[in-house]
Amino acid sequence: MSCNQPEQKKADDTTVPQKGSYAYDAAFLKKYLKHIVELKNNDGARVLVTGDYQARVMTSSANNDTGNSFGWLNYDLIASQKFKPQFHAVGGEERFWIGPEGGQYSFYFKNGDAFTIKQWQVPPVIDTVAYNVVTEDSSSITFSQQAMVNNFSGTPFNIEITRSIQLLDQSLLLEHLKTDVPAGVKWVAYETNNNVKNAGDSEWKKETGLLSIWLLGMFTPSEETITIVPFKNIPDAKKYITDNYFGKIPEDRLVVSDSALLLRCDGRHRSKLGLSPVIARPVAGSFDFKRNILTIIFFSVNTEGAYVNSKWEQQKEPYKGDVVNAYNDGPLEDGSQLGPFYELESSSSALPLKPGETQQYKQVTCHFEGDYKGLEQLAQQLLGVKLDSIKMK
Repeated sequence: MSCNQPEQKKADDTTVPQKGSYAYDAAFLKKYLKHIVELKNNDGARVLVTGDYQARVMTSSANNDTGNSFGWLNYDLIASQKFKPQFHAVGGEERFWIGPEGGQYSFYFKNGDAFTIKQWQVPPVIDTVAYNVVTEDSSSITFSQQAMVNNFSGTPFNIEITRSIQLLDQSLLLEHLKTDVPAGVKWVAYETNNNVKNAGDSEWKKETGLLSIWLLGMFTPSEETITIVPFKNIPDAKKYITDNYFGKIPEDRLVVSDSALLLRCDGRHRSKLGLSPVIARPVAGSFDFKRNILTIIFFSVNTEGAYVNSKWEQQKEPYKGDVVNAYNDGPLEDGSQLGPFYELESSSSALPLKPGETQQYKQVTCHFEGDYKGLEQLAQQLLGVKLDSIKMK
């Protein structure tokens, strides 16, 4: 594991961080970005945030500078200091987006465009625009930005975004875990508080499109990484599972157990799954058997809420979308690739806001590493799976 061999030596006997370590990524980001903020505590937790990329959490560590770097970074793109025209895929383990992605109320396609990758365009306010710092201390930071965005149907949205990132201490972490962290396990956890205000003069209505808060985390794939998305085992559960966003997911890549979806995340086959709020549980995660890393996200589920549908098509039911998604990156039709990376994603429900009203959505991201038995115990308690039983050949 990289946390056991964090450094290598140059010929002049000066140490440099090993790639894959938090120290390496922190030094790299500080070299190329103007505004980097590190949140940290005395237990070894570290979280790197930047306003340059929309108040994005770029990466984190559970073991000081020598620990694993948990976020996926697109080193070449960041170092180029140039913006990609469609999507500036710089990485980062939690970023702020808005939904829906597809359909007649999409924010990523213009009216008349086909729902194809060539026409897809990420709005600048969630892709290339820098955010401003509002408040900051050693364990938290708040950013803001304003913008006007239009959906596929031509409805304008004047929005004010406020996003806070807070590093959690042990007492706050345990409130979410509802269990103790086993001995021999190191961890880092943070919560983001995301707010979108209707800063315009018109009410947002279902008939002309609503907006959701969408949080996405990019992580490093491996041949031994599995995402785990638990669900409620009701009689007709399968009709609330979406597994064909970019074509049907092959059977050797997706396992549907009686209470969880297991997706292979090796960065080699573009695939995405999602769960309706009818069956979704407020937790999802992944396990990297190669690096012995357990990642968990906690989010809220409104079983009666209107969740936007992000499928790339004209939709009959635009408000029967997913609350949680897992994505495995892979080659596009032309052979190019955005990553490779994999993602854990969650979304808020969509609210009809009057001028001046605000919607809030929170998510907690945790990483655990260390003793395998301890990680196995956490995975079973939080995700309802036995790690040894979810390995894919």
